[in-house]
Amino acid sequence: MASSPDQHPDSVDVVVIGSGPGGASTAIKLAQAGRSVLVLERRKLPRFHIGESLLPPTMRMFELMGVLDRIKEQGYVPKYGAEFSGPTGKFGRIPFDGQGPGRYPSTVQVERAHFDNVLAEFAQECGATLVQEATVHEILWEGERAVGVCYEHEGKSYTVRSTYVVDAGGRASKIAQTKGLRRYIDQLRMIAVFQHYNNLDESKNPGWEGDIQIGRHETGWVWAIPIWKDTISVGSVMRKESFKADQAEELFAKHVASLPRIADRLQGTTPLSEDVHVETDYCYYSDTIAGPGWFLVGDAAAFFDPIFSAGVLLATTSGVRAAETIDTLLGAPEREVDLQHRYENFYKTGYDTYSRVIHAYYDYDFNLRKWLVTVGMDSPEARWNDDKYVVRLLSGDFWSDSPVNQALRAESKWNTFAPFERDLECPYYGDLNAAEAAEEAAAAAVS
Repeated sequence: MASSPDQHPDSVDVVVIGSGPGGASTAIKLAQAGRSVLVLERRKLPRFHIGESLLPPTMRMFELMGVLDRIKEQGYVPKYGAEFSGPTGKFGRIPFDGQGPGRYPSTVQVERAHFDNVLAEFAQECGATLVQEATVHEILWEGERAVGVCYEHEGKSYTVRSTYVVDAGGRASKIAQTKGLRRYIDQLRMIAVFQHYNNLDESKNPGWEGDIQIGRHETGWVWAIPIWKDTISVGSVMRKESFKADQAEELFAKHVASLPRIADRLQGTTPLSEDVHVETDYCYYSDTIAGPGWFLVGDAAAFFDPIFSAGVLLATTSGVRAAETIDTLLGAPEREVDLQHRYENFYKTGYDTYSRVIHAYYDYDFNLRKWLVTVGMDSPEARWNDDKYVVRLLSGDFWSDSPVNQALRAESKWNTFAPFERDLECPYYGDLNAAEAAEEAAAAAVS
């Protein structure tokens, strides 16, 4: 794509680093608000990315962004639930329609290269400028304030000044690196080995077509996610100490073969590459998420284990909230400290709740139900998928004050961020939660 003067403006309201779901969501909402936005993506789109399974509230976020119809047109695999199993073949299923009325009962599985490209194209249609293969070399600072970036594109260097810089660059976050913000979580230092397969035949699936399958093995868990009608992503996540690089292929095959329901689904499939892929040491967080002239969005500030498929939901939700905050600040700059503090609390509430689900799963032998039993929210006689609050949590309810969320937050051993003030207003179902609470209070008063 040839460069043009309009592609490299001297100044904009906001520079967004990264065009993944977090960056694209930020750009979409800001452009829709009439703000000038330059998005700098270091690779050429579409580009490969792992993390293909979405959660139902993501559909609500797409609705708020105005991109839901575009997503529905792509032919992605519908996802109505999540299956959990073990080596014996016993399994349980979380049906998304068990959340209760008014909430999205389904979502989609996606090929991230394709999906991310759809969002980036939509951001451009909304008015954002996107430059691909643009490497950000430096954040421009005036004292402690970010005022723009220096970047390289097609062998030339450019400087753009901006009122705000949004870093949605994921692991490669320039601001997190520059300021030394990142902290790693030793208990969650896992390694993922994964592969994509084609020739998928869902008639071999012993469960529900379109569902994500999660199976536990002795040192971790396996995912199986259909990303197109005939293509499935399969990965094994294991503790770092049990991984050996020269045995990646053997470990992957062993873990998949140990789970009969996933192995049955893969009958007749063919790997799309000769070698498996490996991702290492990928759990981290930052306590500082915004500062003078800058915001971190999505994976730039924190990334936790992908087991419960929350990555895209958390990225888009934080991207939309960052955009809304910046849009307000561009008209009321004197509110920066207060509104950035609120953004940090909002971000941390969602990511903190999600991280606690992961800790509960890992600390209880890769079996969330064991934790639910210990806190009295399940019993051997009950069916855990009948509890609407458990279903909601595993569907992406990370901001509410539900009973199961309260129990998770009571576990001080799972604290990650430094103490902060929780924001317990759900960004997608706040009105529903308020109406439900009012109905329950009225019913209690009558009784």
